[in-house]
Amino acid sequence: MLALSAAASAQTCLTHEDLDANTLNALHAAGQKFYNLAAKGDSSGMQANAISSVASDFGGIAEAVKESQPSLAGAAMTLRPPFLLKAEGTERIARAEFLCGVFGKSGQTPDSAVFTIPNLPPGDYAVVIADAAGKIPFTVSFVLQKESNDWKLGGYYAKPSQVVGHDGQWFLERAREFKAKGKTRDAWLYFTQARELFAPVPFMSTMVTDKIYDESQGLQPTDLPVAGNSVDLVVSGKTYKLTAMYPVSVGDDLDLVVKYATASVANTAQVYQENVAVIKALLAKFPELREGFQGMVARATEPSGKDYGTLMAMKDVP
Repeated sequence: MLALSAAASAQTCLTHEDLDANTLNALHAAGQKFYNLAAKGDSSGMQANAISSVASDFGGIAEAVKESQPSLAGAAMTLRPPFLLKAEGTERIARAEFLCGVFGKSGQTPDSAVFTIPNLPPGDYAVVIADAAGKIPFTVSFVLQKESNDWKLGGYYAKPSQVVGHDGQWFLERAREFKAKGKTRDAWLYFTQARELFAPVPFMSTMVTDKIYDESQGLQPTDLPVAGNSVDLVVSGKTYKLTAMYPVSVGDDLDLVVKYATASVANTAQVYQENVAVIKALLAKFPELREGFQGMVARATEPSGKDYGTLMAMKDVP
């Protein structure tokens, strides 16, 4: 019991209701500052105000800023109430878990949140989330770390709040419709998309995302490469190791990406034929996928990460 108590006290979360006025104002100001820099595409300014470990390897954030800037520029922005995360101790925490807000007997409540962060050094952190109401609604999240009396950038996450014009609630309702019709693979993929849209950052869960997770668990397919699992697909005597499958928006269409392992993509003509074969075989085996998506993308992926993709519209696959 003492060990559990010590572990729990090492990670604490303060919501906006728990924060003093100075801290709350400082976090609002930091969120506004970093949002303004992102909206201008000023990744250099963000890098100059980042913690040293992030500033020294800023390429990923710079690319994310470049991609999100057109959707943020000129958009009306609203800051959500921030979260202050305190990680105590002298060593990195293998799996830091912060319970924020009030929890009920059934778990999370509408205003609570849980942040789970691996390999976290001790320190004071904050998560500041902004909603940008532009032509395409965006959610922008800043992970901040306190150095001296200044809040520095530790992470940047920006993503659309809608996919092909639909929000998380729409995908949740469609998932339930697929579930009712027995199309469990479509249902699982739509539940996954709904949960992703409801979560501003991948290491945050809320009452809504927890309920979606619980509702979808019995549907997780074992014959598709989801949730970190890989599966084998045999096509004309050749076995393809499928490594991932997820929805993606391509223009106005919601398409389905399937990735599979290959030794090389150098011979693009051959890889194209293999991509087409994988798409045809998957749709022949799981015809319900035609109803949930407008197209399928097969991506042959080398061990280095280099890949070659082929998109086919469902209507063009016999």
